[in-house]
Amino acid sequence: MTQQPESTTTTTAITPTGTGTNTGTNTGTGMRTGEPYPLAEPRPLGEKRIWPVSFADRLTTPLPGLRALARFAREGAVRPGPDGLADIPLLPYDPQPLPRVNARTVAVSWAGHASWVIRIGGLTVLTDPVWSRRILGTPNRITPVGVAWNALPRVDAVVISHNHYDHLDAPTLRRLPRDTPVFVPAGLGGWFLRRRFARVTELDWWEAAELGGVRFDFVPAHHWSKRTLTDTCRSLWGGWVLTDTDGRRVYFAGDTGYGHWFSRIGRRYPGIGLALLPIGAYDPRWWLSDVHCDPEEAVRAFQDLGAHRMAPMHWGTFVLSAEPVLEPLVRVRAAWERAGLAREKLWDLPVGASRVLD
Repeated sequence: MTQQPESTTTTTAITPTGTGTNTGTNTGTGMRTGEPYPLAEPRPLGEKRIWPVSFADRLTTPLPGLRALARFAREGAVRPGPDGLADIPLLPYDPQPLPRVNARTVAVSWAGHASWVIRIGGLTVLTDPVWSRRILGTPNRITPVGVAWNALPRVDAVVISHNHYDHLDAPTLRRLPRDTPVFVPAGLGGWFLRRRFARVTELDWWEAAELGGVRFDFVPAHHWSKRTLTDTCRSLWGGWVLTDTDGRRVYFAGDTGYGHWFSRIGRRYPGIGLALLPIGAYDPRWWLSDVHCDPEEAVRAFQDLGAHRMAPMHWGTFVLSAEPVLEPLVRVRAAWERAGLAREKLWDLPVGASRVLD
């Protein structure tokens, strides 16, 4: 597939907290090295838009063909064996009360998988909320939800990375008031509108919207979308950069393989304080490398981003692939040490734990 240009939207210069530094060539805008990236002016909340029928042209690599499907049918290992499941009791689980915050606090709490409670700019934001015990096509979760639903403060916004069932969970979303602001990839708004959500904002890559002084930027990922037999790549996929009025940034990668987008995101959004990066669901590698980072690639992605801290996610909750359940944590710690990175900047949190950014 042809790589997408650096920018797919019209951009307008905004405040310093929304401007990055161009340290490389930007073929999409023609800006020279060293010039700032003028980010997109925030779009109106709830804007009605018309999207392409398919986003397949955004794929980094083609989806598996018949030969790959035949190999998968022959080999078929998508779950660890008994030895790989034996460490389930050792998975880190330590639910804690949510930290006290104010409008100047940035804090994160890991509910499990790709579900985070982000407190930023006075808002409480949920990422890919999955509070269900089970999702379609998987066994029950192997660690409980780390943050009780009734312990949540009022949810001010939800961000969705893409429409796969382990990231877009209808039973969890039904628990939210229908006036909760929801930020979703292009083409996914109809799913929410059919469920009577009234404040749905769809964004393309590199576009943004603002809520309560917090900026929500939708950024590319190396992934795909599919929820039914007939909707492959009918909606977009990506991650989110949340920026408060002081310029502090949290990057939620959603679900992604490794590739060129990380360095481009890091150039466009410098000074990311915390990168929430996936490290699990990677084995067999020949099948999953295009769409899921392994632990070593997640550390490389962190370095490409130029972020200050990394919190691993997308592991230790649902059994989605064949690696042993504790292996992602062991490997990410080893990769971090080999890279010579400061140990305190790896926030390898137990499910249910929280951290506050300095």
